[in-house]
Amino acid sequence: MTIFLELFWAFFKIGAVTVGGGYAMLPFIQEEVLRQGWLSEAEVINFIAVSESTPGPFAINIATYVGSVMGGQAEGLGLFGTILGAFCATLGVVLPSFVIILLVAKIYEAFKRSKIVKGIMTGLKPAVVGLIGAAVIKILQEVFAPNGWNMALFTNPATYVSLGLFGVASLLAFKKVHPILIICLSAAVGIAAGFLL
Repeated sequence: MTIFLELFWAFFKIGAVTVGGGYAMLPFIQEEVLRQGWLSEAEVINFIAVSESTPGPFAINIATYVGSVMGGQAEGLGLFGTILGAFCATLGVVLPSFVIILLVAKIYEAFKRSKIVKGIMTGLKPAVVGLIGAAVIKILQEVFAPNGWNMALFTNPATYVSLGLFGVASLLAFKKVHPILIICLSAAVGIAAGFLL
């Protein structure tokens, strides 16, 4: 039963201290999951891609996934362990936000014109962008240079396919192409590249 409490507590802490939603949670989730040894860095990166292409909020998707993997490894529990692990991690990441939003909804109307509240919001916005930016840089490094930045990187055709997909997906996103279409096209190109390279 220890793993279920650990899952709940780890994701509860992440949910309680992160401001800015799922993407701002990303560096905290990466750090905690890697520190606990629950997933490898490559597995975290792979599941980030999966959680972005599945319905639902990112933080809930990754918490559910990590919980199901770790709960499924609990000895003798099988499918029940998988479900319980997913539930504990998901509850952990959602519960702080749920409680905080209930409290904020009660008091926000009274304080929304306060200079202190406006100052807090002004300070939090750039910090959230910085957290998201740090996570993006770490993911870019893992995707494009998992073995470090060296000359071998430029001889690998997969590097050019990845860079091309990154560029095209970014352009399509700026052109307001629907994200599902971008994900499907990227998956198709990735499958084709996997067979050809």
